[in-house]
Amino acid sequence: MRDRHAPAHPAGSRRWSRWLLAIPLGIIVAITLIDIQTPESIHLGPFLIAAPAITASFAGPLATSVIGAFAVGAQVVIAHLHGGLTSANHQAQVGTLLLISVLVTAFRFAADRHQRKLTQVRSVAVAAQEVLLRPLPDRMGALRIASAYLAAEEEAQIGGDLYAAVVTKDAARLVIGDVRGKGLSAVGDAAMLIGAFRGSAYRNLPLTAVAAHLGNAMRWNWDHGGRSGPDPQESFVTALALDVYHDRPLAAMVNCGHPPPLLLRGGKIRTLEVAEPALPLGLAMTSASDYETEIFDFEDGDLLLLHTDGLIEARNAAGDFYPLVDRVAAWTGGDPQSLTRYLQDDMLRHTGGHVDDDAAIVVIARCPDALGT
Repeated sequence: MRDRHAPAHPAGSRRWSRWLLAIPLGIIVAITLIDIQTPESIHLGPFLIAAPAITASFAGPLATSVIGAFAVGAQVVIAHLHGGLTSANHQAQVGTLLLISVLVTAFRFAADRHQRKLTQVRSVAVAAQEVLLRPLPDRMGALRIASAYLAAEEEAQIGGDLYAAVVTKDAARLVIGDVRGKGLSAVGDAAMLIGAFRGSAYRNLPLTAVAAHLGNAMRWNWDHGGRSGPDPQESFVTALALDVYHDRPLAAMVNCGHPPPLLLRGGKIRTLEVAEPALPLGLAMTSASDYETEIFDFEDGDLLLLHTDGLIEARNAAGDFYPLVDRVAAWTGGDPQSLTRYLQDDMLRHTGGHVDDDAAIVVIARCPDALGT
């Protein structure tokens, strides 16, 4: 990802611009020498306008104006050697070249100013998106965590998929989810759910109560928040809430209509299906008794892969879904960061470099050596 603090014209591009200035300068010298050697009836001076026009394509307004001044000077020299500046034809050529050079420089100045504003707006937008979807911590107690997010919207960092993590009294608590819909309304809903999740951390609620709290918060917001976009009555969030205990090789999970995670252990892959899957969040007001917690082993060296359906529903040109389990089985790494990068790159290769739906990936490993580091 490009650094959002990088300047609009990095130093490397400026160095290339200095070398590229040889092109318009060469054009000016060549046209001038050729025109001087040709009969007065042949006028090559008008071609000098190519010099500032080409310069404006890769350099700023200062360099464009300097090249334009050289071009006008060269036209004056040609006019002087071919009958003098008193000729109406030469005066028209000099005046026209001067006017066009000024216009090209002005347009380049306006384009640079617009680019600076656009860069500033983008940096603010990226900062706002990073506030909404904060990167997960690399370490939480005995856990190592890696995450990746691929947004379908052009120029976006986030969409309707989400993940977040907090620390409770006896566990690291995570949520991953997928809001129905796309665009700004989905981003707002994702931000709402993340805020509700983080806001519940201090209460140390049971996982079932957290699921009820998140679903009720979303339902209330859709019913009373004046939300635009998809019909609030048809809105929902598929989500998975997870507690990974600090002092026991166990994890607890509540799955609300979300794709099941994968557990990697000793070279084998297990899909963690739940016996009592719950409905997606926000379809109706609920209570903790409407959800069931599933417990499973999560031992030292295990890897747990959480993801949204944007990963498994990514299609290639032939319409084939991304074969997640097969691709994970082909992975030869050993840490969360390696698996996250592998899946991100491999899925983009599968789809030809673009995604039609947001995709979120979270990989968790229990590593005792992470404690105290």
